[in-house]
Amino acid sequence: MKRLLPIVVAILFVGCAQHSAEQGSIPAGNKYATGFQITPTDSGIVVEVFQPYQRICVTSPMRRLGTMSTVQVGFLYAIDALDCLVAVCNPELIYTPVKGDEIDLGDSMQPIAERVLMADLDLLLAVNYGQYDNLEATRLEKLGVPTIYINEWTETSPLARAEWIRVFGALTGRLPQADSVFHEVETKYKELIANSQEPIAIMSGNNFRGTWYVPSGLNYLVYLFKDAGADYPFYDDFSATSLPLTIEQTIRYFSDAEVWVGAGGNSLDELAQMDEKHTWFKAFRNGRVYNWRKQQRDGGPNNFWERGVVHPEEMLEDIIHILNNAPDSLLHFALKLR
Repeated sequence: MKRLLPIVVAILFVGCAQHSAEQGSIPAGNKYATGFQITPTDSGIVVEVFQPYQRICVTSPMRRLGTMSTVQVGFLYAIDALDCLVAVCNPELIYTPVKGDEIDLGDSMQPIAERVLMADLDLLLAVNYGQYDNLEATRLEKLGVPTIYINEWTETSPLARAEWIRVFGALTGRLPQADSVFHEVETKYKELIANSQEPIAIMSGNNFRGTWYVPSGLNYLVYLFKDAGADYPFYDDFSATSLPLTIEQTIRYFSDAEVWVGAGGNSLDELAQMDEKHTWFKAFRNGRVYNWRKQQRDGGPNNFWERGVVHPEEMLEDIIHILNNAPDSLLHFALKLR
């Protein structure tokens, strides 16, 4: 991926609500995340992100933020910083209860420049999924919109993704709160790993036009499978993308898997109608098939993509409960297909 030249932006705005810019004792290093770095200085807090490289010196908390991803809204909610949120992309996809008066910036893949300018943002939280996104954000930067890329999705492990909450804390003057939330997440996550069980075979993915796409060992869901104690055949395959399997390969690897996580349908009947091959697996016949739509509204906003990223300990707990065939009432994001 082509890297942009370093961008240095000094932020000198008044505080967000009544929160002070005082950060107290700030740990500079990350435990898991590799995509950013936070460094306290005499003049403020330096936030650096690496794809593309940007360096921002925060001398006072941001009071007007715009987001291009629903995940970003989830991070702000977790540190009680929604008062800083004044503009969003795709508001129809946001699950988190926001104020409702935020400026609609349009689609995240192509924000409406006039609305972005009208929002008078201290900072636009962008996402860098590829060259197209680079072009869009670069266009907005040329119009004078201060922008930073929030690329938590490039981290492979769940705790590394969750640790990006520190960036949101640094930008909004709530770094102690962010570190406190992350500490609780990490502590619970590690406790769950310590209590994981004997391996139970798990499968994932769906058949699409004759090819079954399954997550590789670098996928964050596979990290959850491993930490939950599941038996999954591709822990050691570090492909950058999903693995395309033939139906014959899929049967060989997953025909006897006890559970199926991340199925595409909303019911067993719907899954069977999507493709009869879905019925060939033990997990389907035993009715142990799950999607991630328990907290999804009307096929749209799904808290799995907001709270789930911030709270991977709840996702891990779901998988452990699924492996143990626990009652549905204990699940946070997973929904058992009937």
